[in-house]
Amino acid sequence: MPSPEAPLAGSCACGAVRFHVIAEFTTAGYCHCHRCQHRTGTAWSTNGIVGASAVEILAGAGELRTWRPATGLPKSFCGVCGGHVWSGDLGSDGVVGVRFGALDGDPGIAPRWRQWLSSAPDWAPIPDDGLPRYPETRESD
Repeated sequence: MPSPEAPLAGSCACGAVRFHVIAEFTTAGYCHCHRCQHRTGTAWSTNGIVGASAVEILAGAGELRTWRPATGLPKSFCGVCGGHVWSGDLGSDGVVGVRFGALDGDPGIAPRWRQWLSSAPDWAPIPDDGLPRYPETRESD
């Protein structure tokens, strides 16, 4: 599990943006919303939630781009390759959702929920994995 003594590294696809996580994820899950579908090009995204101060940029801060939609958290990605890295504002009092696909190792937590099932596409059956399911956003932990 990530900690200050054993940070978990991550990066965008090209490696221009590199970061690490220095605290344990509080929860993790799958998001099936249309925004995640368009952002990832897949039927859902997998994200780990951690305090916004627990993600530190190691390289490529100048390459980061952030889209701030009218609703929801800001979405940060690499301006070189387009690889998404997290949602939320680093260094704030809030949380960020780190994209598990951007991590270089085991996050120490498995997904615990599925949200925005009302947006899930019919062509991608959702596994019967026993996880709690929410038609829209889940309640915060």
